Amino acid sequence: MEYDVWGVRGLFPSLGDGWIHLDAQVGMQIADSVARTVSTAFRTSVSDPSGAYPSARRSAGILDTARAAVADLVGADPAGVVLGPNRATLLARLAEASRRRLGIGTEIVLSRVDDEENITPWLRAAHLYGSYVKWAEVDIENFELPTWQYADLIGEATALVAVTAASSTLGVKPEVAAVAKLATAAGALTVVDAAFLAPYEPVDIHELGVDVLALDSAIWGGPPVGALVFRDPAMIDRLERVAIDPTATGPAMLEVGAHQYAMLAGMVASIEVLAGLASSDSPGHRGATASAPRRERIVRSMTALRAHQAGLFDHLVGSLRSLPLVMVLGARSASVPMLSFTVAGVPAHRVTQRLADNGICALTSRGGSRVLEAIGVGEVGGAVTVGLGHYSTVHEVDQLVRVVASLG
Repeated sequence: MEYDVWGVRGLFPSLGDGWIHLDAQVGMQIADSVARTVSTAFRTSVSDPSGAYPSARRSAGILDTARAAVADLVGADPAGVVLGPNRATLLARLAEASRRRLGIGTEIVLSRVDDEENITPWLRAAHLYGSYVKWAEVDIENFELPTWQYADLIGEATALVAVTAASSTLGVKPEVAAVAKLATAAGALTVVDAAFLAPYEPVDIHELGVDVLALDSAIWGGPPVGALVFRDPAMIDRLERVAIDPTATGPAMLEVGAHQYAMLAGMVASIEVLAGLASSDSPGHRGATASAPRRERIVRSMTALRAHQAGLFDHLVGSLRSLPLVMVLGARSASVPMLSFTVAGVPAHRVTQRLADNGICALTSRGGSRVLEAIGVGEVGGAVTVGLGHYSTVHEVDQLVRVVASLG
């Protein structure tokens, strides 16, 4: 299916600011339909969904719709969708709720490629409950997370394996399904951070075979709402309750405090945007595909997006690698359109400043990146990190490359 990037750009009014936004790691731009939905929801009376009055019914409806939308995004059951302010908070709650599983004599397997959101909660849990931590290391020559090492890391004592589905720093996609198979065979829980995979391609929690997926709406252009998706909803009831409500069951067991219903409504709108990114499904289109089930529309739309961005990303990678002073980190065959790079003799902060001076948004590698530390980027002044949005174009990529080339 054709991907009409210029039609997609019309969905995002913020692109009229004249800047080139290649900083998808901190969240894509927000579509007008999402902003309008949040604004409208804030103007509507909402209340605790347990009430018997109209505003309570509206809140309950928004909550149910949000669980269903997230479930459609990853092919899951709405009964297994936990909602909260962001994935970092939700993963911290999951770590707290997993204390029955963890303890002295158990092991947790973490990955250097992961963002801190899926590392720090488990390190804290290990410290509190006495679990031993093992690390899956990045291959510093090809910037991948080798799957073979998990056969040695996962054993009878393994209680939990946490790994990313896609690195926001290098773009690499670990072989999550293979890791999950090893973890399941050992009776371990698999927690996968899919925050940077879901915005770029279809995700199916059952095909991956993982126990829990973590998502963050802000990454794909939604409001600040996170989600944990359990492949088997019954698993939630086997965790410790962290909710304030002593009667909470199901997803509510991991949901603390009141929901922000306007934000949940905006998240639903943002998932509808993902479902309509392909040209024939764009919002407002009256073609036959517009009436298809949302999960079907999401898979079709994200498949078209992946095909479009694969060519654009190949162009970006090839152009950067053609520059003699540039070293590209990541961007292997199995990757999402995100990467980091260094420019010989030029600190990363100077590169991003030059890009900003030319109207291009890019990121200096944030301090404490475990994978960049393992690669040794700190010794050469850090790295520049870029990520393509749903609205990125060849012209924008070429602009980035021209500015980087001028530094030589």
